[in-house]
Amino acid sequence: MAEKTGYDALMHKVCVEWGFCGGIDDQGNPSHVDFYIPDSGPVTAEQFTDWVFLADGMDPELDLHKWQPHKDRIKAAFVSLMGSETVDASKLKWSLE
Repeated sequence: MAEKTGYDALMHKVCVEWGFCGGIDDQGNPSHVDFYIPDSGPVTAEQFTDWVFLADGMDPELDLHKWQPHKDRIKAAFVSLMGSETVDASKLKWSLE
């Protein structure tokens, strides 16, 4: 099996390794970071990280002392695996493999 790259690798880290896989919203519907990502346009590591938290039903600004290390780790993974602090949203899509 080929090593995951790009968004696939990022989501493997965020969900499989760190447990931020989304959840259920207030209306009982599934929620995932993918639902927050637009089709195109710039997306920053900070925006992506906030969307990860929102998808898990958490306000990314609450309990910062508790969650900041996790936010920093997600942002660093975004930059490392996506290759930049900001990428076009079209790059934040699952591969077809």
